[in-house]
Amino acid sequence: MDLGELQVFLMVAKEGSFSRAAERLYRTQPAVSLTIRKLEDGLGQPLFVRGARPVRMTDAGTLLKDYAERLINLRDEVKKGLSELEGLSRGELSLGVNESSIHALLPALAAFRQLHSGVLVRVHRMFSRDIPHEVLNYRLDLGAVSYVPQEPQLQATEILKDELTLVVPPKHVLAKKREVDVEDLGNEDFIAHSVESPYRRRVIELFARNRTALNMPIEMPTIESIKRFVQMGMGVAIVPRMCVQWEIEHGWMKEVKIRQMNMPRHVYLVSRRGARLPHAAAELIRILRET
Repeated sequence: MDLGELQVFLMVAKEGSFSRAAERLYRTQPAVSLTIRKLEDGLGQPLFVRGARPVRMTDAGTLLKDYAERLINLRDEVKKGLSELEGLSRGELSLGVNESSIHALLPALAAFRQLHSGVLVRVHRMFSRDIPHEVLNYRLDLGAVSYVPQEPQLQATEILKDELTLVVPPKHVLAKKREVDVEDLGNEDFIAHSVESPYRRRVIELFARNRTALNMPIEMPTIESIKRFVQMGMGVAIVPRMCVQWEIEHGWMKEVKIRQMNMPRHVYLVSRRGARLPHAAAELIRILRET
């Protein structure tokens, strides 16, 4: 039994005639009769009373008609759903990010939502080291990380060039300066990120090379809490610029360049190499490339 056979069956039931059903289906009457016979053989039950005019269904035919209509309607709904997915009027987009990399995606996600409000966007926060594995195992459509994964089954596309920057409260004495030397920061209290990272180690090494104390009496678990503490005047911080761009533009914090610090950061979008992306994921990549 297949959906094609059920369509023929429903047409015969609707028309009450094998010949009229054949005309509607653009088939010959023998072909329609053969299809019905095949369906009956598969079910082990007669579906029509032979010789009746108009054609009448048996009890088995009446029962099958209800199920057949539901199956055909379900098939049509599946087709509609797939069409809507392709048109991005529904569906789901699953992304893996760490705390900082989400900032690289926010403008593109905002544009995506404006264009495709029917698509559910799920952003999962996790450690950067875990994101490639989750993408490989199809638990994520895409991931954003600050390094190129080593797995050959993955491809990484750069979506943003960023850098570490020093931010201070607006009323801080350093806020009036555009640049400072590392040596000028020996007496400052730095609000540090409690999460270990290669960039944290590089900052520590930078101060050590310049024989300057790096005072970190406060460690915070998130960049958002670091930003808030800086705004409260509790210290200064070195953070990814993309994470504080909004606050800098609105004057809530001041950016000060450190002459000896050159620490570029690159954000990469990770996907499965050679695999066909879901429509929503492909659309987000398109938006990122355009912006």
